[in-house]
This record gives sequence, structure tokens and C-alpha cells, in this order.
Amino acid sequence: MTLASAFPPPVSARPRRTALYACLLLAVTMLGAGVQTANADDEDHERARHAVEADKVRPLAEILSKVRPSLPGRIIGTEFEEEHGRYVYEFKVISPSGRVREIYVDAASGAILSEEDD
Repeated sequence: MTLASAFPPPVSARPRRTALYACLLLAVTMLGAGVQTANADDEDHERARHAVEADKVRPLAEILSKVRPSLPGRIIGTEFEEEHGRYVYEFKVISPSGRVREIYVDAASGAILSEEDD
């Protein structure tokens, strides 16, 4: 047995380095998507706050207390939007059967405007 046969040749670092770069790229991409989502949530919050202060809409807590009994399941998301010239709260609701629905509620009156599948 020779010394060369006792030790295998070194493994190239290139495949490991390529995999590391791929993982880093994926992480940075996912982080960027998270930042965009966080920014969108912050913008929703700021627009809603300004609309409440201007007395154009009711606070989310007030709207929720009014419509919660009518929402068919658990709320898994909320957005504040302007649609067709009015402000609306969009609630994503998952029913006990697992069906996800979007419920649009007038942000000024608390009236349910429409429901649709997500």
C-alpha cells in the first residue's frame, strides 16, 4: 500500500461552493419577498390610520366586532384597500372545512360587500 492509495484525492470545493451560493441566493430572495410583504403591511396600516384619523373609516377593531359573528370561520389575514372609490377591509377566512374565502367589508359602515373564494 502506497501513501497515495491510503488517502483519497481531495474533493473539489467547487460543488460545495456552488450549492452554498445557491442557498444564499434563495435566502436573499426569500428575505426580499418578506421585506416587500412587510412594507405592504406597513403601507396598509399607515393608510388605514390616516383614513381613521380623517374620519373616513372606522377602526379595524370596531369593524371586527360588528362583522365577526357573520364571518364563516377563522380569520387568517386582513388587508386595507381602496376599491371602486371606497375603502374596504378584506378578511381572509378559513372555514372549518378548510375552504379559504375573501370577505370584503365596507370600512366606513361595516357592511359586508362581497365574498369570494381565494
